[in-house]
Amino acid sequence: MRAVVVTEPNLVEIRDLKKPTPGPYQALVKTDICAMCNSTDAKVVSGHFPGIGQDQYPLVLGHEATGIVEAVGEKVTSFKVGDRLLSGMLFEFEPGYSSGWGGFCDYTLANDFDAMKAAGIADEAHGCFESNEVQNVVPSDIGADEAALLCTWREVMGGIDVFNIKPTDRVLIYGGGPVGMSFVKFGKLLGWDWIGLVDVLEWKRIKAVEFGATAAFAPDDPAIEVAGKYDVIIDAVGKPGIINHAVSMIKMEGKICVYGVLAEDSFLFDKSSGPYNFNLMIHQWPTRKRERASMEPLCNWIREGKLSAAEFVTHRFPVADFNEALDAVKSGRVLKCLVDF
Repeated sequence: MRAVVVTEPNLVEIRDLKKPTPGPYQALVKTDICAMCNSTDAKVVSGHFPGIGQDQYPLVLGHEATGIVEAVGEKVTSFKVGDRLLSGMLFEFEPGYSSGWGGFCDYTLANDFDAMKAAGIADEAHGCFESNEVQNVVPSDIGADEAALLCTWREVMGGIDVFNIKPTDRVLIYGGGPVGMSFVKFGKLLGWDWIGLVDVLEWKRIKAVEFGATAAFAPDDPAIEVAGKYDVIIDAVGKPGIINHAVSMIKMEGKICVYGVLAEDSFLFDKSSGPYNFNLMIHQWPTRKRERASMEPLCNWIREGKLSAAEFVTHRFPVADFNEALDAVKSGRVLKCLVDF
């Protein structure tokens, strides 16, 4: 089967690897669409993702995948052949390859978390991991492109829940990538009173206003600070500079919420320009129960025509042109890119 392999940092190839065989609690999923994660995939490709060392390359990329169930193990109860499934991954390969979640393959596996939980074996000792909880069936009335975007959308909705953002909060978001734009879009749908977005690219600032942002700023726009203090500032990029700049703009008892993955193991945090009391929240990994719970409201927004993949997808490529997709993401021209298998 085809697999997208980062052979070494900044070098990606399509290689032929062995097709996986499902175990008793697993489904074999035939991938049809993957979505590139502009932040995580880029950091894995460049060799800067926290926790992944140089000795783990070559590794198989990808964690935003959807496809159709082709076969199920004898103890699977939650999936059936023909279902569309989310977040298929692979963690074990032939010798010489590691997993960067392994979702960008012709075939992936999904564990039936609920069946394993019912059997009392939903633990790592039995090959069950927290990511298996969100390997879920997509309702049949939800389109394939929307299914691929649900991987990002569920994580952002989970982050909103973790950050406990109230409709009356004045919210400023740094970063106009898929995550930052999802915060804007969902904030508008959830009734947030005031939403601002900061991004260096004008087209993303325009897009944010189309999505419902009250205002959009270039990073050097003095209006960011004169617009008033903020209840919540979200770093959707993962940059210490953003965190330190946010300190001077946060309200007393406000929240600086870091969602973007921080590549640095440590950094200097200067709190001197902030109020006496404020909160720094770092949310670097999805909370799976929250992520899973967000499926229903997101699917309802899709059904109601309030949310669609077409709003987010600006580029798509066949898997054979994966390096062209990477180049497009690096260029800053992409909001969300789909890869067709």
